[in-house]
Amino acid sequence: MTKDIPLSRARRGAELGKLIAGQAVRGASVTLLTVADTEAERVARTERALADAAEDIVTVLGSMKGLAMKAGQLLSQFDLLAAFGADTLPPRQRERFQHKLAALCDQSPHVPFDRMRSVIESDYGREIGAVFSEFDEQPIGAASIGQVYRARLADGRAVAVKVQYPGIDIAIRADLKNLALLTRLVRGIAPALADHAMLREITTHFADEIDYRAEADHHRTIAELYRDHPFIRIPAIETELCTARVLVTELVEGLRFDEIVALPATERDRVGEILLRFYVGSMLREHRFTGDPHPGNILLAPDGKVAFLDFGLFKHMDEIAVDFELACARAAAEYRGTELRVLLADYGVLEPDSPATPDECLRLLHEVSGWLLTDAEIRIPEDAAANSLLAFVDPRRGYFENWRREYAPAEHAFARRVEYGTLALLGKLHAAANWHRIAREWFYTEPPRTELGVLEADWLASRATE
Repeated sequence: MTKDIPLSRARRGAELGKLIAGQAVRGASVTLLTVADTEAERVARTERALADAAEDIVTVLGSMKGLAMKAGQLLSQFDLLAAFGADTLPPRQRERFQHKLAALCDQSPHVPFDRMRSVIESDYGREIGAVFSEFDEQPIGAASIGQVYRARLADGRAVAVKVQYPGIDIAIRADLKNLALLTRLVRGIAPALADHAMLREITTHFADEIDYRAEADHHRTIAELYRDHPFIRIPAIETELCTARVLVTELVEGLRFDEIVALPATERDRVGEILLRFYVGSMLREHRFTGDPHPGNILLAPDGKVAFLDFGLFKHMDEIAVDFELACARAAAEYRGTELRVLLADYGVLEPDSPATPDECLRLLHEVSGWLLTDAEIRIPEDAAANSLLAFVDPRRGYFENWRREYAPAEHAFARRVEYGTLALLGKLHAAANWHRIAREWFYTEPPRTELGVLEADWLASRATE
């Protein structure tokens, strides 16, 4: 159970400052002490440092909630170990570190129920028993803005109730004022993310998540888009029970992401294709999509459908932006470098006098999105998303100097968030598919080549005739 959430800018800044200092000292100590260590001593010392670092990050950011915790969730999806000079750590150590950070997605410290009850009863203007026939006081999930509880309505239906932390709106405004400190924290732990447009875009839109009525609108939009889908399930939303700080939806039971990871390869591959179709497919086909693909928002229901949760971070892309994404993908997939560079310059991503050559543009897109551009079956490694993101900002990759000053429009920064977040999930699943053949349904409007694709095409056809 967490202590009170710090709300003031000063208190939250102090918490971040201590965490930044602790990580810097720990990283420097490991670097200095390992010089004289034997290999066994180096591994043992680094493992202790990683365990302590993960514990600190989860404890501090998880207790702070808000934008600070959201930054931690983003970090948990990528490879942070370079900050400790740990590129050669055995898989067991890397897995332990990432597993600890993954707790930020749905297992962070809880706020006591008596404080959460006050939010519910204040928003409804009546006692909790007058709204729900049953209410389990033990949360089933803890996120950056609120906690989720299991409850039952008077008619017997089981529901999930997401309740906003008291005062979290004040905390988020404080975090936005402390954005420089948050960026410094990210830079110290994962430099690749610190100055990336993706992080700027997430922080810009994070304040929009405070009002759950906006999330309820997004939820209804996605639920209607995927009504009666053959393998994607969006829980029904109880509109009349949703307020600014309370969100009520159908309760979906199923396997959590860490349980899905333990399934046989064929089942993980199937889930992986569904994740791609939901997150990337929604963006390219529907132009409306959720911008928060992370493990805590995914369940595998007993009927085999994948249920998607949490639509606070939501984006609409206009047709011009989507057409640009598709044109770049086609040019890169067909190795038309000159056309690709012209597209980037005409759209304003590249300055007309940029030193980036057509060949460099091609190589960069294949390095960051090759899994979608290559016509071959690819099993996604766990570090794929981190490597894709690092390509933009790691000077050793050879792109940094030419791309550091280029401009990524907000909608495309968000699109990259969805792409990298999906890739990170596929890496955790070690999922395999010919991802390019699936993506050709959107790139070229080709007929589907997979069983799931055929099911989805039939569903889309039936929706078109309604």
